[in-house]
Amino acid sequence: MPALGELYNAIVAEGTPDSFWWIGDEHNWSNVYCAFEHGKMVAKGQVIIISTLPAGRPAHNKHSIYVNLKTLPQREYDYALLDKMYPHLYARALELKATLPQQYGTNLCVGNDVSETANNQYFKQKAFHYLYTSFGMSRDLREPIPSFPLPKSFQFSQWKMESSQEIQNYLDIEAEIWPDTPLGRDRLAEYKNYPLWIAMVVREADTIVGSLMAWQDGSAEDAVDGVIEDVFVREQWRNRGLAKYMLAQGLHYLKSNGLKTAHLEVLTTNKAALALYESVGFFQTSEEVRHYIELK
Repeated sequence: MPALGELYNAIVAEGTPDSFWWIGDEHNWSNVYCAFEHGKMVAKGQVIIISTLPAGRPAHNKHSIYVNLKTLPQREYDYALLDKMYPHLYARALELKATLPQQYGTNLCVGNDVSETANNQYFKQKAFHYLYTSFGMSRDLREPIPSFPLPKSFQFSQWKMESSQEIQNYLDIEAEIWPDTPLGRDRLAEYKNYPLWIAMVVREADTIVGSLMAWQDGSAEDAVDGVIEDVFVREQWRNRGLAKYMLAQGLHYLKSNGLKTAHLEVLTTNKAALALYESVGFFQTSEEVRHYIELK
């Protein structure tokens, strides 16, 4: 752990901490691989299942497993070192793939800040193809949060999704919004374990028409960053101000729990979402590019 902390601090000093994955709880350590030289950790990689497709999706859709591979900053162009790590990560990804429903293929994906030239180039050399680019956006919670009305026919509430049926109801709707990359039970369970996690929903009668999630980024007592994730309004109910209302409620929730900053991600091509987030005070802080190959 001290060696891992030293590697992380060295990467943070270079200004790209968001691209470094922490190893998580002990059940995840079988997905983590580390390289040492003379007792010093010089590289760390891991893989994780991000998206599992439920039955009934078109056959061309694929599950997603992500890989993260980082070195000491002075070793970022040491492709010989990366080549010693990558086969272990690929083999572990194949083992994880074998646990997923076999009627679909699986993509192995990687995401890096656009400034991480060496790492991005390495994966391109491994025949990874461009997937998409996204912006990281932030919002100062100490700035005033605008108020937006909720139309009279709708009801807003916080939702802890305590029952298995509630979880399944949410996942069915979430998969309707993102059919290619549905969240899945495991990923949702991971989100629910984050500090201060809450889901917020807008309903019309008993029908969920929109939702977002919010939580604290980090478990340290002095953590001041919040996360907003999975923001959606179902197509039939869009353009009624529901997303702005939910975002304002999410920001108030994070602020009321003592957090100072809120963060979210959005595709660079999603102009409508960019305009939405900017309208409630978010601004661009980073840009991430993702690549993929199909696991064979």
